[in-house]
Amino acid sequence: MFYQRLIRPLLFLLPAEAAHVCGALAMRLLTSLPGLAERTRRALAPSDPALVTHALGRDLPSPVGLAAGFDKDARLFDAALALGFGFVEVGTVTAVPQPGNDRPRLARLPGDRALLNRFGFNNAGAAAAGRALAARDPARGVVGANIGKSKVAPLDAAAADYRHSARAVAPHADFLVVNVSSPNTPGLRSLQDPESLRPILDAVVEAAPELPVLLKVAPDLLDGEVDALVDLALDLGLAGMIATNTTIDRGMLRDRAAADAAFEGGGISGAPLNARSLAVLRRIRARAGDRLLLVASGGIETAQDAWERVRAGATLLEVYTAFVYHGPLFAHRLGAELAALARAQGYARVQEAVGTEPVAAAR
Repeated sequence: MFYQRLIRPLLFLLPAEAAHVCGALAMRLLTSLPGLAERTRRALAPSDPALVTHALGRDLPSPVGLAAGFDKDARLFDAALALGFGFVEVGTVTAVPQPGNDRPRLARLPGDRALLNRFGFNNAGAAAAGRALAARDPARGVVGANIGKSKVAPLDAAAADYRHSARAVAPHADFLVVNVSSPNTPGLRSLQDPESLRPILDAVVEAAPELPVLLKVAPDLLDGEVDALVDLALDLGLAGMIATNTTIDRGMLRDRAAADAAFEGGGISGAPLNARSLAVLRRIRARAGDRLLLVASGGIETAQDAWERVRAGATLLEVYTAFVYHGPLFAHRLGAELAALARAQGYARVQEAVGTEPVAAAR
């Protein structure tokens, strides 16, 4: 409550991207002061056995992770792990450094508890991310890398571009995520077509044969398009899928005027995405069963939201926007409430409930 009553109002006086920079600086300070990170880790890092989740070839202390987009340059993962996240996905990183789109490119939509962004993969490049990941202590937690297409790379050269990024970060990451679903790089979402996507996924798997590779999909796909991507992921032996990225559908907003006043384009994250992301998750599970690791992302704000996704088949959960709105204790609190909810439902561990919701037949 201290964050929501005092800190958040002060941060929200700043432009959204400036407030994000301030938050990032605070997180970096956490890991730079001797002893502070360790004290924070002892207080907030997951320790409840009900949260231990086996996924990505290892035991994670919690299924609650930080989604890509927050730690674009792999500088904040230690702080995020200390604050209670069970894993962190850094990036999106691209083969070459790029500044991203012009500002403003991030806006708050508080009436919808949402964010609108058109960052355009601003990052220091895959080589820099690889160096940052190489310096980490793997014992502190699981960190994956999300890779996207460089803006300067032609669509017909996308496979080589993704391969370059995968080779740069794979030696120092625990898993890779292929991002072809951001709405903020021209033409990127066209790569979700299976014919275009297959060589990209082949290139990434070839570049990182020892790592789990996951595919992140857009919430704006038609059901048949989701099915086709599931079939491709199964055919190529991918480890799993993430449902979902941001949406371009402003019709989901209660206060559309706020988004229209901010800027054109961009992707919406947060509460408005809840229902659609859940629907895509259910669609993937109906098609894949238990053959893919499913990661839920989009609109998760409460333990009930998280529990609904677990029962719908998600082994792992990712948050971003709720972390912005609810503050640095959010991951710790969400994990504690999720563990309590699992016990109340008669489960010793959250993972025991994965996929217990009956599967609806895909139409």
